[in-house]
Amino acid sequence: MELKKVQLNDLHEKLGAKMVPFAGYNMPVRYSSDIEEHNTVRNAVGMFDVSHMGEFLIMGPNALELIQKVTSNDASKLTIGKAQYSCLPNDKGGIVDDLLVYRIREEEYMLVVNASNIEKDWEWISKHNDVGAEMRNISDDFSLFAVQGPKATETLQKLTDMNLSDIKFYNFEVGPFADAKYVIMSATGYTGAGGFEIYMHNKDAEMIWNKVMEAGEEFGIKPIGLGARDTLRMEMGYCLYGNDIDDTTSPIEAGLGWITKFTKDFINSDALKKQKEEGVDQKLVGFKMLDRGIPRHDYEIQDADGNTIGRVTSGTQSPTLSQGIGLGYVKKEFAKPDTEIFIAVRNRSLKAVVQKLPLV
Repeated sequence: MELKKVQLNDLHEKLGAKMVPFAGYNMPVRYSSDIEEHNTVRNAVGMFDVSHMGEFLIMGPNALELIQKVTSNDASKLTIGKAQYSCLPNDKGGIVDDLLVYRIREEEYMLVVNASNIEKDWEWISKHNDVGAEMRNISDDFSLFAVQGPKATETLQKLTDMNLSDIKFYNFEVGPFADAKYVIMSATGYTGAGGFEIYMHNKDAEMIWNKVMEAGEEFGIKPIGLGARDTLRMEMGYCLYGNDIDDTTSPIEAGLGWITKFTKDFINSDALKKQKEEGVDQKLVGFKMLDRGIPRHDYEIQDADGNTIGRVTSGTQSPTLSQGIGLGYVKKEFAKPDTEIFIAVRNRSLKAVVQKLPLV
C-alpha cells in the first residue's frame, strides 16, 4: 500500500529528516538526533509536524448526544473554546481509540484521533450515529503542528494578536495567525513541556511552518521528529495507542478513570462502572530502571522470584534522567509506587521501581 504524505513531506526531506512509515504515512522520525531534539523541546522550543492525525467534525442539534454516547468523558461540560481528553470505549471493555474533543461552536465539535485509527474510528462513530448528527472527515484538509517547550508561547506570540498567555491548558482560540485567517491555537500537547498545537488549512501550512521557524530562531527552535515525541511522552507517562492502550485494555486498567465519567450512559459504561467499583486485576504503571538497561515493548515484568507479573508496553532511555524508564501493566498488588519489580532484558532480570507519573 502506498504511503500517504503530509502536506510538507518534501520540506522535511529537504531538511534532511530521516523518513519512516508510521500509521500509513511517510513521517519524519528525526532530523538530527533523538536526544538533541528531546532536549531542545524540554529546554527551549521545537516544532513537530503531526499532520497525520485525524480530524472529524460532528455537527448539528444532535452532535452532543452522539459524542456523549461514544466517548467516556463528559462532553456536556465543554463550553466553546474548551477541549478535553477522552476515549472511545468498545463494547468488550477495551478502547477503540483515545482522542481530543473540541467544542468549536454551539453545535459543532471537532474530534482529533490517532492517524492509525482514522478509518476505524470513523466507522465506529458512524455505526453508532442513530441520532442523525452531521459528520465530516476533514483529516486530509488540515495540517497540524505542535510547537512545544518553555519558549513556545514567546515564539508564537510574535505571529498573532491573540493573547496566548491567557489561553489556559486545554483551552483554545480560533483566529488569524501569521498570514493565515483561520487557525486553531490549542494549549495542548503530548510532551509535558508546554506550548500549543496549531491546526491550519493545508494551503497555509508551509507559510506557517517557515514563519514559526523564523520567530523561534532566537530561542534555537528546531524541527523535531517522532523519535523525540515518543521519549518526551514516555517521561510524562502519556499513553500511546497500540502500545499502552488498545482494543483489549480498559480505561480503568490504564489509569484513565479520570476521563471515564459515570454521570452519563455511554458505550459499555455499565461494565466499566463495575470495574471501577470492584477494582481491576492489572494496572498500567510507570517505572524507572535501577539497574542499567533499557526496557522495551513486550519485555516481561517479573517479581523477585522470577514469576511473570506483567509486561512492558513502552520503554526507552530517558534523555532527561539518563536512565531506563517505561510503562507497563502489572498485577494490582505490584502497582503501588516504590514497589520493586524486575524487567527481563535478554537473559537477565534487571531491577526497577514503580514510580508515580510523571517520571520527570
